[in-house]
Amino acid sequence: MYDILIGSLGIVLLVSFFLSPRVHTADGFFRGFANDGTAPSLLTLTLSQVTTWVFARSLMNAAILGFYYGIAGTIAYAAYYLSFLTGAWIVDGIRFRHGYGSVQDFLRARFGRQGATAYNVVVAIRLLSEVFANLLVVGIIFGVAGTIPYTVAIVAISVLTLGYSMVGGLSASLRTDVLQTVVLIGILLVLLVYAGQAEGFDFPAMMGTSPDMTSPGWILLLVAFLQIWSYPMHDPVMMDRGFIADRKTTRLSFLHACWISVACILAFGLLGVYAGMMKTGGEDMVRTLTRLFGDGTMVLFNIALIISAISTLDSTFSSASKLTVIDMNIAEPTPKNGRISMILFLLGGLAFLFWGSKDLFSAVAVSGTASMFLAPVVIFSIWLNRDVSSWAFGVAFVTAMSGATLYFLEAGGHLDLIEPTFGLAHKYAKLLLISATVMAVGCGSFALALKPRHEHFKAKP
Repeated sequence: MYDILIGSLGIVLLVSFFLSPRVHTADGFFRGFANDGTAPSLLTLTLSQVTTWVFARSLMNAAILGFYYGIAGTIAYAAYYLSFLTGAWIVDGIRFRHGYGSVQDFLRARFGRQGATAYNVVVAIRLLSEVFANLLVVGIIFGVAGTIPYTVAIVAISVLTLGYSMVGGLSASLRTDVLQTVVLIGILLVLLVYAGQAEGFDFPAMMGTSPDMTSPGWILLLVAFLQIWSYPMHDPVMMDRGFIADRKTTRLSFLHACWISVACILAFGLLGVYAGMMKTGGEDMVRTLTRLFGDGTMVLFNIALIISAISTLDSTFSSASKLTVIDMNIAEPTPKNGRISMILFLLGGLAFLFWGSKDLFSAVAVSGTASMFLAPVVIFSIWLNRDVSSWAFGVAFVTAMSGATLYFLEAGGHLDLIEPTFGLAHKYAKLLLISATVMAVGCGSFALALKPRHEHFKAKP
């Protein structure tokens, strides 16, 4: 079965190399423009948005949350994909209402150097976590952590993906995303059709797998509703795709990416819910699905995970190069420097993987909590267009970083402060408390720091 898996992935990677354009201009490498200067089409932009958010870590998390917490876990994770809607409003505000060419430009104008610097630090960590988390999923498909198959799979996929990413930058990512998304959606449909014919695959029964409203899945749903206001803004992959096409194309790409992504996450999550209903003894999700579907179907399952990992990795590399070379202005804006940046981010992600945390859920939650310093920026600065004293930004940033660190230590068992103090034992209950506190402190500080209202934004027709 591994022969089929490796052969299928080899074909996808070869086609990706073939599709990747040889880019020699900065606009093509960093901004995804064609050689004649045209922006990508609505279809390309939409499918690229989908596959860069429906990535390996997401599919695995959606299924595992459904396995452990029933339908509530899957719905909670799918709710994070409403970030496409809030992301569309954020991009529209920054780019078309206020007239800025990037998130960094907006933050620098409103909060000075500290605004852009704080954002760049969080975004860089986010990109490194994307590299490590998606490669982690690839590794565990092929073997146990630390084994030769595990290590070889990670190195092979990362190097090959880096190879075609270096050829075309963002242009390569956009073009290959179309192929990878079509293949991914096709596999998901096959898996769902097959699952629908399996014994015990009862949709009404799956809808009733989370009857307790205090279930961790429903608590995570509340966390998602708090974090989606800031989550898209700290994702450079999504934001980069919001500054390419015209206003109408950009809006529609976010809208269509939202419903397609939610459908994909729910579909994959249902496989986890089904496995949770049918498990016996101490079976984990993968063993349960293998018993129910057989090795052949699980090959498709694993192909879907790895293709989504590949697609996310190429987008991560392209965003990393733009962040360092264009947004942070560390080097001259040339494709050569962009390629060097890609290599460095891969090495950083691999270091994160082999010597850092291997908890997918903590990576998501910590990233989402850290991003919440941007929630008051979105609400007060972008949407309400109010000037705010810069000290409030500092308070929101320190609070969000402290909350993210506290959750990481609590979830990892390194610290135990919340349960003795508030009586909250489950990590998602702790996360809800932390997220609500971060949101309240951040928005409260911005409200106190409001300057007299005046109209100053650069509206565009």
